[in-house]
Amino acid sequence: MNTLRFISGAAAASCAVLLTGCTFGTSIDNLLAPPKQGIEQEQIYSALTEATGSGIRLKYPRSGKYLSAFIIEDIDGDSNDEAVVFYERNGLGIDERTLRINVLDQDGGKWRSVCDTAAAGSEIEKVMISRLGSNDRVNLIVGSSLINRSEKDVTIYNYDSETESIVPTFRKSYSFIDITDLDGDNTSDFLVLSGAVNGAKAAAEVYKLDESGKYHQYLCELSSSFTEYDSLSYGRLPDGRTGLYIDAASGTGSIQTDVIAMDDSGLKKVFDASEISYSTIRPSGCSSRDIDGDGELEIPVQFIASGYEDVPEVEQLRLTEWMRISNDGSLERKFLSYYSIGEGYVFVFPAKWHDGVTVKRDAINDEIVFCAYSDGNVGRELLRICCVGDTVSRDDMISAGYMLLHTKGDSACLALIPPADGEDDGLSVTSGDVAIGFSYIE
Repeated sequence: MNTLRFISGAAAASCAVLLTGCTFGTSIDNLLAPPKQGIEQEQIYSALTEATGSGIRLKYPRSGKYLSAFIIEDIDGDSNDEAVVFYERNGLGIDERTLRINVLDQDGGKWRSVCDTAAAGSEIEKVMISRLGSNDRVNLIVGSSLINRSEKDVTIYNYDSETESIVPTFRKSYSFIDITDLDGDNTSDFLVLSGAVNGAKAAAEVYKLDESGKYHQYLCELSSSFTEYDSLSYGRLPDGRTGLYIDAASGTGSIQTDVIAMDDSGLKKVFDASEISYSTIRPSGCSSRDIDGDGELEIPVQFIASGYEDVPEVEQLRLTEWMRISNDGSLERKFLSYYSIGEGYVFVFPAKWHDGVTVKRDAINDEIVFCAYSDGNVGRELLRICCVGDTVSRDDMISAGYMLLHTKGDSACLALIPPADGEDDGLSVTSGDVAIGFSYIE
């Protein structure tokens, strides 16, 4: 299973460069010279400024594999590396700035600029380099945006070393792009997701490139008027195909999931009816994931915990069903859990809890308490889980009998199993049950 965290694929590198609230500061975009990355990069920059002049500002991709202004790869398939540099000229007004792509090649071991062209937009969102479909050419795929990032365009370029030219072969607007192999034919295809705009429905598209250089489009409209995408993940479907789980914005503060897959008949939604996708609506950030590590993704669907049906919404607590796709394309429950999105953990209920347990919040101790529940009445405590942010609190709680479940830096998650009072109701858990049921979501 491969997971792409949409704003994505570079979440780990992102606060160094982007993602989840982090934005570019002037410390990068306003550099007049590249960071000192080595002799080769200095030689490339020198060759670039010799061709363009020194009054340039390097532009850095915001996400993806390539996060440097210098991309050194074989982009013409001759087994020798070329260099691709994105830049704009200094001293121009915002409306005058033009994003440019410069390609440099080596001649006798010395770098020189061989072609330079204008690019769409003003910022580089993502760069990918790949062969596509059955065609042998190497494609330079550049996602770009305007300064406010409200509009994104992707352009696919082909560099020809014989003519020393770079030519766009494909361009369209997008919300998300990726290189993937949804149909399992061992060739890479180009995936584009677009949001609903100007009357057009949200859609997923796969493009295959044939030997003659023609793009073949496979399109699938999505279940709702999605405008943004929260996260995207690949996972195995029951029939063995690869599915793309699309967690998309469906309204204020909520997301819902569509799943698409590809076979010989084209690109299709896995859910037969839009009502199934609609049933997955839940809070943003509650993403589809492989909760048990078996290669199949589960979709988290929340419902009101027993005992909270008649209280104000802001006071309600919810449980989470992790739904798998069945062989007939419907959803069926695989796990029942408590999912703390804020604290980042999931506790999967043991089977004996499925019909007789609810949760409550201990506001004084900031703990989630799992309790027996029967005939509208809350019974005894079965388990407490809490998260603390310092080692002193952690050590104090361990001394008080709490078991340590997870640590990250100074933070920790712990659990306490209260002693059973009176006759055993069959709901007691062991430390082993708790350790198996608990998982921390990075």
